[in-house]
Amino acid sequence: MPTSLPVILDGDPGLDDAIAWLLAFASPEDLEVLALTTVHGNVGLDRTTRNAGVTLALAGADVPIYAGADRPLLRELVTAANVHGETGLPAADLPEPVREPETEHAVNFIVRTVRERPGEITLVATGPLTNVALAFRLAPDLPGKVREVVWMGGSTGEGNRTPSAEFNALADPHAAQIVLTSGARVRMFGLNATMQAVATPERVERLRGLGNRAGRVSAELLTFYAGIYRERYGLSGGALHDPLAVAAVIRPKLCRMQPMNVQVETHEGLNLGRTVCDLYGVTGEPANVEVAVEVDDEAFFELLLERVGRLG
Repeated sequence: MPTSLPVILDGDPGLDDAIAWLLAFASPEDLEVLALTTVHGNVGLDRTTRNAGVTLALAGADVPIYAGADRPLLRELVTAANVHGETGLPAADLPEPVREPETEHAVNFIVRTVRERPGEITLVATGPLTNVALAFRLAPDLPGKVREVVWMGGSTGEGNRTPSAEFNALADPHAAQIVLTSGARVRMFGLNATMQAVATPERVERLRGLGNRAGRVSAELLTFYAGIYRERYGLSGGALHDPLAVAAVIRPKLCRMQPMNVQVETHEGLNLGRTVCDLYGVTGEPANVEVAVEVDDEAFFELLLERVGRLG
């Protein structure tokens, strides 16, 4: 029988990270979650780490949590509390964390674990890439030892935090540039793809109707930021950014991928954090990233619904 894929979930929960991680924990036949590693991002590191513990309790799972970088490599800290709420998880029916973070730093854990299992481990990063970049700089052999990096971040076009930059890329553009140009296999799920996966009111109600706590909390979280997506983007609900990245690890054919050269703008100015994607190969530079360009959003949502429905 095939074995499940070993993954480290690195992120900044944040409401859509939490739903993504619920999807991962509900899919043991596909994913072996080795640990949660937390990073600054949607809210500060103290809250993303606590939220990791809350998500773990909500999933009824028990894996170690490792706290990582509390700030970007070079730029000032930015958060997205205006989208995710001050706590990052704006829902009423949340359990208390049942597990405290380990004492080992997340970056050291990533280095140690990937080296112990070369070629096996996928890093699923749904926040700024600071932890992954630090691991790659601390251990230059790591890009050749990780199976792949799957990142929710960037865009082939417009941004959401600035006109040109997606939040996870903008939050640490230097880290994103390190990882995307490291030589590791990277799959990128940017706004151009994730905005195709919308939590419409009908889909939110289907989550709520699952009759379990995970479904109710997921519906409440998605309802919290639906208004922003209606007002700012003209969408009928919030985009399922991070869950799409996890779903694509479980079911790679959910998204059509296009290899292309991707660089990240690290200079201050209007384009800071922009992922410059060479869609048409005009530079002649070799492709370094597989970029999601099309999404089977119906199949994706059915997978999410079925898996979240398994939880308590």
